[in-house]
Amino acid sequence: MAPRPPAKGRTAQASKAEEAASPAPPAPPDGALQVIPVRGIGEVRPGDDLADLLVKAAPDLQDGDVVVVTQKVVSKAEAQLVPLDPNDPDSKAKIVESESVRVLRRRGDMVIAETRHGFICANAGVDLSNVEAGWAALLPEDPDRSARRIRDAIRYRLDAHVAVIISDTFGRVWRKGLTDVAIGCAGIKPIADLRGALDSFGRPLEVTEVCIVDELAGAAELVMGKATGTCAAVVRGVDPDWLGRGDVVSEVVRPAEDDLFR
Repeated sequence: MAPRPPAKGRTAQASKAEEAASPAPPAPPDGALQVIPVRGIGEVRPGDDLADLLVKAAPDLQDGDVVVVTQKVVSKAEAQLVPLDPNDPDSKAKIVESESVRVLRRRGDMVIAETRHGFICANAGVDLSNVEAGWAALLPEDPDRSARRIRDAIRYRLDAHVAVIISDTFGRVWRKGLTDVAIGCAGIKPIADLRGALDSFGRPLEVTEVCIVDELAGAAELVMGKATGTCAAVVRGVDPDWLGRGDVVSEVVRPAEDDLFR
């Protein structure tokens, strides 16, 4: 509906003042999360200031927001790209080998490998999707450090204390389908440790640790999609108790001594 013109005898300034004083949209109910896609960033290239692109596309970031950004654009901005010979079937395999510290399984062209970060994933995270022909994208050298840099740069530009999660798409053992998980974070505790809390029947929880950074990464992917060109999202309304220091590599990756399948 088009706005009504000011009533006769009233100034445009008075009308604008009333508009400014109109009530804001209602806030989401307590406990609700908003997941907002960040559009308009466009193609990211090596050397681009990713934090600056995020701030320009989402200038209304607020304290407590969680910015989820895909690994692919972080890798592009950090020039984590290597040439690939599309005519050589072994070219990708050689890159995967160079990024692997341990190969768990092979089946055809698929390799499940452990990266130097400790991630166990397909092809050691080497990816050809959404990358120009003749190139392959590698994982960031230190995704937690990358997240800290983006968080600090956003704080400098907007004076907004946000958290940052870097997400990537992983498969799941024993389950079909893919989901996004966190490979780096800053300003948010990766794990909500509920051990010792009481369940609804008053019994203490003994083993419950919730990986909130993975859950937020998965929620953000639902509004970003895989082929829309949307590489970031903002999750608003997270529990303030989740915010704080933390990183993925040391707190989420399961140590070898606790891994029942090694």
